[in-house]
Amino acid sequence: MGQDLRALIVATMDTKGREAVFLKEILEDQGLQVLILDAGIRGQSPIPVDITNLDVARAAGSSLEQVRSLKQEGQALEAMISGAVKIVGQLIKEGKIDGIIGLGGSMGTTLGTAVMRALPIGFPKVMITTMASRNTRPFVGTKDILMLHSVCDLSGLNRITREVLHNGALALSGMVRGRRNDHDKVIEGEKPLVVVSTLGTTEACIVLLRERLEETGREVITFHTVGSGGQAMDEIIEGEDVELSLEISLHELMDHLFGGDYDAGPNRATAALKKGVPTVIVPGNTDFLVTGPLEEAKKKFPGRIYHVHNSAITVVRTTSNEMVTLAQALARSCMEAKGPVAFLIPLGGFSAFDSPGSPLEDKGARYAFRDALNDGLPPGISVFESRHHINDPQFVDELLQVAKDIL
Repeated sequence: MGQDLRALIVATMDTKGREAVFLKEILEDQGLQVLILDAGIRGQSPIPVDITNLDVARAAGSSLEQVRSLKQEGQALEAMISGAVKIVGQLIKEGKIDGIIGLGGSMGTTLGTAVMRALPIGFPKVMITTMASRNTRPFVGTKDILMLHSVCDLSGLNRITREVLHNGALALSGMVRGRRNDHDKVIEGEKPLVVVSTLGTTEACIVLLRERLEETGREVITFHTVGSGGQAMDEIIEGEDVELSLEISLHELMDHLFGGDYDAGPNRATAALKKGVPTVIVPGNTDFLVTGPLEEAKKKFPGRIYHVHNSAITVVRTTSNEMVTLAQALARSCMEAKGPVAFLIPLGGFSAFDSPGSPLEDKGARYAFRDALNDGLPPGISVFESRHHINDPQFVDELLQVAKDIL
């Protein structure tokens, strides 16, 4: 049973050889065939491996000696990452592996997750790491990587590392078996795809919007715009056949422009425009910036109106001038649009925070955004206004009508 299922272990075998061998034994006990890729730079693997560090360096267009001669370890690591990505990509293309698992500290995690981020969503990926209790965004990026905290250093086998490595192996085994059994069911009967950006402060809008779109036979994927979410949405647009893009949360652009924590980079929300995917843009969640605890927010954005979301997150009211800057940036982006684009502005409020009676409500900022947008947009792009709040059911009705018109 399961003898045709294959797992790949990615490890620096010179430092994690004993632990990788233990992981291999557990996976084999689960009926999986196991390949090992050694990306170690300095030493040698304690056991024969299927893909040597010589192979990895060669795939990077170099030799192991040349990699070792690099003065900075970061450069050497990047070379081994490059080779490993090429090798693993080819293994998947040829159908030779069904899942991947890595283990390591900071260097091993950087290498292992870099390989995993190059793999398709849905392909089983497990990273056992000391780094999983920290900020994992640099490692996970926009991919579905399961990070398992090793609790203690992965240096030798003991009562903790044995348990954690065992659980990681079982996790990968279950993912591989489940994907093989259910994958065909998952991809059957694909529906027209709609992608939507959101945050909790526009959740009422999104819940009703998703229900209404699904009633028309469409598949809806929503993305949580906390930085990585918007990046993932743009990647899906670039790689999938998307019928419609609904940008309901542009908060990441505000954070990029003015130093908030949920920055998704300067190209956020441009993928659909450049590809020609029909797009409706709503300035949802642009009424605030996100930063850390309240004291940090006061230092970074003094003299503002603050809302403490929780002990770790404070939101800061954006100003009319900042709303104008955002509108001008969006207008410039729309000059690259290759497909139909329309704006719908909820003049009753841009988020749950920007509601009647809320300390963050600012009607003037909404109109400042509208006026600047109308002044800067290229010809052919329509701007519609709604008197409703973004979370009102009536606004969803209007949004769906605009979407229907541009389709």
